[in-house]
Amino acid sequence: MDRPRIVTPDEWLAARTALLAEEKELTRARDRMLAKRRALPWVRIEKDYRFEGPDGEVGLADLFEGRSQLYVYHFMFAPDWDEGCVGCSFMADHVDGARRHFEQNDLSFIAVSRAPFAKIDAFRRRMGWTFRWLSSHGSDFNYDFHVSFRPEEIASGKVTYNYRLEDFECEELSGASVFVRDEAGHVFHTYSTFGRGDEGPLGAYAFLDLAPKGRNEHGPGFNLTDWVRLHDRYEAGGASACACDADPA
Repeated sequence: MDRPRIVTPDEWLAARTALLAEEKELTRARDRMLAKRRALPWVRIEKDYRFEGPDGEVGLADLFEGRSQLYVYHFMFAPDWDEGCVGCSFMADHVDGARRHFEQNDLSFIAVSRAPFAKIDAFRRRMGWTFRWLSSHGSDFNYDFHVSFRPEEIASGKVTYNYRLEDFECEELSGASVFVRDEAGHVFHTYSTFGRGDEGPLGAYAFLDLAPKGRNEHGPGFNLTDWVRLHDRYEAGGASACACDADPA
């Protein structure tokens, strides 16, 4: 990191207040964008998606747990992987503390992966998470929301992700989708985001973004794999890779 110039307190205050004006405009611009997000039209879910959990098979409407809003995290965990993606696990570390609050404000959370439920539950217990995490194995859910890809897509070398056609890199990718259930019990899809769009819940980044070195992700991956590990592996050192790039074990 290049060291910035050293200045007097008055010079620092002038620079800081100039930046504050930009920060306030960014906040206002974000508020305008969030209003547009909330105003997006809805799509009624017609397909009967089924998920496997500790109590057997449930449907999408069952995941709301009495609330009217549902946040689904598309957690990268393919059927033949031994553990979940390190980046998705980084996000998952932020959930339980936050959901103690947002569940009180009419929002439920669920993670969904294609891995069999037994694998999912063993990994969830290992990591100490208490949020609900179900399997969509055998369902079209992951494919319909473009976070898993069918063999014919993979064979073509191109997949639809983040609302555009991209080169195939991995059989599983991450994302988040939001749903609403009305008083009649109908479920609607209101929003999905992918790639860096689902960074919002990453509180660790919010802290790092305030520090002089920022996220400090300068290679080799130029992303969180430069430093993030499964939280029970920091002491072990070594590189971190997503399961689609290397054996996660």
